[in-house]
Amino acid sequence: MDLLWRDGSRASQIYFISGGHKPINLHQWGPGVRDIYALHYIIQGQGTLETGGQQFRLGAGESFIIFPQKEIYYYPDPADPWEYVWIEFNGRDASRFVDLTQLSVQRPVLPAAPETLEPWFYLSWNAGASPGEVLRADARLQLLLSYYMEYFPRQAEAEPKDYVWMARTYIEQNYWKPTLTVTEIVQAVNLERSYLFRRFKAATGESISAYLSSYRIRRACELLKLSGLSIQSIAYSVGYHDPLYFSRVFKKATSHTPSAYMMLHQKKRNR
Repeated sequence: MDLLWRDGSRASQIYFISGGHKPINLHQWGPGVRDIYALHYIIQGQGTLETGGQQFRLGAGESFIIFPQKEIYYYPDPADPWEYVWIEFNGRDASRFVDLTQLSVQRPVLPAAPETLEPWFYLSWNAGASPGEVLRADARLQLLLSYYMEYFPRQAEAEPKDYVWMARTYIEQNYWKPTLTVTEIVQAVNLERSYLFRRFKAATGESISAYLSSYRIRRACELLKLSGLSIQSIAYSVGYHDPLYFSRVFKKATSHTPSAYMMLHQKKRNR
């Protein structure tokens, strides 16, 4: 069996198990439980899903999902039996993906989407045996689920935006850019400049520009201690094109030149 199928780390995300097509017939399943997620899409005909003490009648274009360890029973309408496609998946992140849609244990069905979702189920079936085919199957599964997230998004409760967190996150993701400016940070957060300045200073005790500078220095300290890179490379890595200017800023912040700071921590490691 392929190593990717045996690799336990694959289960830490979300992964494809199997999929298929059920032509029109009187097949039924249950009552029983499964230990995986199984998403079904009705192509034509009608059928019924029973779970959690509820009964759901489904028709063409509608979807239902089986949740792990939840008793279910589904069966076709004898007079107009359904045809459907399905895909099975699991993984520690599977519940998080499903939670981004309107599907839930209490409401495991969805109405018809604005367009047919049938083709995306077929694309997801190719598990194959090679590492490339396994990864493509997982990727196609996520592509299929992305349409459910788009057409049936979970209606999250409105929460006030944490603008300070947004500004800090933007800085921590972009500090390495020499062109990063306070104006760019303000635009990314999309909040009135002076109001953001007041909120940021009250929360962190620093201005935005001071936080950017201090974050760059903290990252430089980490690299000087452990990376083994040259001073020039470290300067460039934390957003300074000019190593001499970086050295002046670093010494002002730490009372050490970058080279002296590096030597100091080398001696500590060698003791």
